[in-house]
Amino acid sequence: MRFLTCLFALTSLAAAAEKPLNILFCFADDWGRYASIYAEHEKFPSPNQVVKTPNIDRIAREGALFRRAYVNAPSCTPCRSALLSGRYFFNTGRAAILNGAVWDPAIPSFPLTLKDQGYHIGKAFKVWSPGDPADAPFGGQAHAYQKAGGRFNNFSEEVSKLVAGGTALDAAKNAMYDEVRGNFDSFLAARPKDAPFLFWHGPTNVHRKWVKGSGEALWGIKPDDLKGKLPKHLPDVPEFREDFASYLGEIQAFDAQVGVLVKRLEEAGELDHTVIVISGDHGAPGFPGGKCNLYDFGTNVTLAIRWPGQPGGRLIHDFVNLMDLAPTFMEIGGAAIPPGVNGKSIVSVMKAGKSGLVEKERDYVITGRERHVSIAREGNLPYPQRALRKDGFLYIHNFKPERMPMGDSKNLTDRFTPDQDSLENNTYEAFPDMDSSPAKAWLIQHRHDSQYKWHFEYAFAKRPQEELYDLSKDPDATINVAKEAGYAEMKAKMAAELMEKLKAVGDPRVTMDPVPFEHEPFIADTKTNAKGKKNKKAK
Repeated sequence: MRFLTCLFALTSLAAAAEKPLNILFCFADDWGRYASIYAEHEKFPSPNQVVKTPNIDRIAREGALFRRAYVNAPSCTPCRSALLSGRYFFNTGRAAILNGAVWDPAIPSFPLTLKDQGYHIGKAFKVWSPGDPADAPFGGQAHAYQKAGGRFNNFSEEVSKLVAGGTALDAAKNAMYDEVRGNFDSFLAARPKDAPFLFWHGPTNVHRKWVKGSGEALWGIKPDDLKGKLPKHLPDVPEFREDFASYLGEIQAFDAQVGVLVKRLEEAGELDHTVIVISGDHGAPGFPGGKCNLYDFGTNVTLAIRWPGQPGGRLIHDFVNLMDLAPTFMEIGGAAIPPGVNGKSIVSVMKAGKSGLVEKERDYVITGRERHVSIAREGNLPYPQRALRKDGFLYIHNFKPERMPMGDSKNLTDRFTPDQDSLENNTYEAFPDMDSSPAKAWLIQHRHDSQYKWHFEYAFAKRPQEELYDLSKDPDATINVAKEAGYAEMKAKMAAELMEKLKAVGDPRVTMDPVPFEHEPFIADTKTNAKGKKNKKAK
């Protein structure tokens, strides 16, 4: 009898061990590599010394923090196309662009693959957009759990509105968190008994617009605390510091949402049977060098993972492309990796239990870009770029250097400057591939000031065909050494390696003639607003 009892217990333990892990994926819009835990590993002044993200920090401390996690494309839709499919963005057909994106249902996505494996899947708000149909790789809205509300998607606007109406600040914030909890509760309540689950929390609050000054008003982040801590390519002036403080405030709002979800997992007894992954879809919007740029400020993002049964406190140096998450999630769910996947699962990295460089072959990432805003340039043309990021160096190839990287100047001329309100709130007013913002407005207004001319040209001027940055000496990538004789060998080596890798994975930009991205339907005229909804009329 005792033997049978022991055998039953061992069998039950084995069955529990084989049960697929749940997945909680928290993915923020426009969130670069900003979390307070990174400050512990940096040797230079940084905004990470100002922002406070205790919940994200907890996940990293109880799991792993990645230093070198990169998006495949620093633009919402193509980044997410790569993430969801595990393919390079340029291998996802019309999903490789932002405005005018169309999802190809023949491309397998990890959420629907997990659904086929028996997972209960659900999402709250943004997964894949702008694009047609919205959130298609997640099954559209068939698996949406959003009825509790989505005011947190406009966090600073909604909280400020409540406070202005007499609600206490903490109560106003909690009203937002209650909606986050309510959506997750409804998802958990609909879960079939014993089914593993995938829940995608996709708030858009870190995406512009935010309430000006809300970083200090709602979170106590003093703009002057950022003095001397901004990247070199951002003017260290009050207007930029205030705008960046508001950005950090939205990151702290996202962190609070993470805390709500993790607490709910604990209450449900699921924390230690759930892989928690936290990241963002690219760098800061409305700032030079961020979103829509292949510099680290635009492509390097936070990645923290808590994995049941694995040691915490790990700092991982391997280069990881977010498209690696698709095969990772598929492997967690026991699914076969479908043909066409370019990403490489990081399950082996997580299960190695090590810090530092875990797998030496993970020594590079490729990033790139085609079209973002459709009307940014004459003829609705893209700004095609590819980059190779390796230890200490960044090489960028600009295929069409005669085009404007952030789009044409539009209504801006040497003699005419649009008004402050237009520059702060209408992305299409000038250089449409950079989101409208107080920072963008200030830089445009000071473009003739000799002290800031360099910053303006860094942000908006034409770029040479080749860029090379020695990040060991220039971590913010502000000094292009591509034409310096001392770097000729390194440039040639990285250029050849990039083209070889692009050809090997079938990038249409280098393997097809004519290049499809230069023709219909990739250059159709379509416009969307900052959060993915079609504009009835562009201002």
